[in-house]
Amino acid sequence: MFRRVQSLLFGLLVVASAWFMSSGLFRPAIALAPSESLAQAVQEIEQLDVLRSGLAATLKDATEPPTPETMQEVCKPVGMKAKQISQEHGWQVKQISRQYRNPEHAPTLLAEKKALAKFRANPDLMGFWEPETVADQSGTRYYRRINVEASCLACHGSKDSHPQFIQDRYPQDLAFGFQEGDLRGMYAVFMPDLEPNRVPAYTGVAN
Repeated sequence: MFRRVQSLLFGLLVVASAWFMSSGLFRPAIALAPSESLAQAVQEIEQLDVLRSGLAATLKDATEPPTPETMQEVCKPVGMKAKQISQEHGWQVKQISRQYRNPEHAPTLLAEKKALAKFRANPDLMGFWEPETVADQSGTRYYRRINVEASCLACHGSKDSHPQFIQDRYPQDLAFGFQEGDLRGMYAVFMPDLEPNRVPAYTGVAN
């Protein structure tokens, strides 16, 4: 069902915010973002997630365990695309997870922790937005859930099945123990209200 909704979003950018208000999957937490900015953010993040999912799918039928080169091929393009989106629009694009692999992807703001809790409490909720202030800049933040797919389990399944290079590179790794369908984390897109005071682009990506 969500994929059908997603396809409609690409053709209805300007009115997407109004559509979300009537949808059970996307809803505003406090107030609406400007419709065009929000609709554009939704489109960009849906395309980013399609990229993430497509790259991860290459691991599903792999006969060899993931390697450092695998992470470069599967994870790095997503981070590069997030950076590109940030730079093109003056947004802050992040992936955040409570069970992070890289500590840079941990939730640090109270709003981020609340957003993750909202997704955990509402499995059918795919996204929402609310006004926020980041680094003294007011704006709107759009959150979109990321669910674990079967292909993700090659690197995020049981801890004992982790490739050795992940254990060596991330000794404090928390990104394991997932099952298909679990909440992996979320995308968070901050859209500042004022163009001159844009938030610096975020270049990281959660693994």
